[in-house]
Amino acid sequence: MPAEPPDGSSGEWAQTQRLLELGSNAWKLELMHVAVGQPTQEAYRTPMNSVGLDVHKTRCVACVKTQEGRIVEEFAFQNTPHGHEELITHLKAYPEVQVAIESTGNLWIPIYNRLEDEQIHIILTNPKKTRLIAEAKIKTDKLDARILADLLRANLLSASYVPPPEIREQRSIIRERARLTQLRTIIKNRIHTLLDKHAYKSPFTDLFGKHGLEWLAKLKLPAGDRILLEINLEQLNSLNHSITRLTESIAASAIENPEVKLLMGFTGIDYYSAMFLINEIGPVARFSSPKKLVSYAGLAPSTRQSGNHTTHGPITKEGNSHIRWILIEAAHQAARHDPRLSQFYQRIMKRRGHNRAVVAVARKMLVTIYHVLNHHSQYRGLRPELFENKIRRLERITESSLQTA
Repeated sequence: MPAEPPDGSSGEWAQTQRLLELGSNAWKLELMHVAVGQPTQEAYRTPMNSVGLDVHKTRCVACVKTQEGRIVEEFAFQNTPHGHEELITHLKAYPEVQVAIESTGNLWIPIYNRLEDEQIHIILTNPKKTRLIAEAKIKTDKLDARILADLLRANLLSASYVPPPEIREQRSIIRERARLTQLRTIIKNRIHTLLDKHAYKSPFTDLFGKHGLEWLAKLKLPAGDRILLEINLEQLNSLNHSITRLTESIAASAIENPEVKLLMGFTGIDYYSAMFLINEIGPVARFSSPKKLVSYAGLAPSTRQSGNHTTHGPITKEGNSHIRWILIEAAHQAARHDPRLSQFYQRIMKRRGHNRAVVAVARKMLVTIYHVLNHHSQYRGLRPELFENKIRRLERITESSLQTA
């Protein structure tokens, strides 16, 4: 018999029980199908005990249930290294457990890593896919953990892809460089706004090059604006230094990766974009078709069907936003300079406009990237001179980093 619901939660409890009772095998497989990427066969295992973890910044709640739905244990622990050890001690008391945890920001990562170290089977699930929790009218940490355990024991959770530690580390470095680059753009825009305020026009093409920075340092401004300019220049210098360090680290990894050179054959993709895509996509073999990869990147058109009427709308924008962003950036370049993709862009642009045409180019590039990585073959539209320039630039960066080391 299932355990009694907590006080004030009978409605949500009944909803959970109805969901579990009505779940046929076919329906379970349909829910598993919506998982990002391909769930592993282990996602269908039914261990003796199922554990739901509701994770927060400081305090987490765990619920352990048997396959029949009986609560064996409920406990709270701190989201600290000491608290994680307490969790491990509790879980090791059971002969076999499977754990479910939601991907809430970065809070799940230390717990996931620790359980992975102990070889405890853990499923990471996307909160958007656990609608029973997200849309519940009554939400408590204990109830959320119970619902996760129930969904886990009924095999109704869609497992998200978790890359191996080395890819997670590369992702962090690459994403941080992207974040710092965006911050640098904000700082530069502030400086431009300050110059516009006093009607100053730079005599140099590159305001932030050597001569441009010297000119900025000599500008005569009111005391308050002078302080603001100096602060922004200090921040810009610090960001440049940090971005250079990250760039050298990424380049050092890129030059050793044969897949990077395959992707550098595309117009609009350099070593950084290639590293970005490779680490965000992960092993391309986990996608059974290019359509799956396109869907993972959120570049698939939305579809609405009612009876015999089907309409296609804008892209879903679900899935990995990082892949989508870097491909849209690359597509702008490819639409202008890649002979093959330029013709494709012009054909779509005449009918659908610039923005949709660029998205279509990005989608076409991703499909081609899938085949290039899957077959380890060069892009047929490779431009030899451009490719060699990219390779030489990558080599210069790595040589420079070795000299300064």
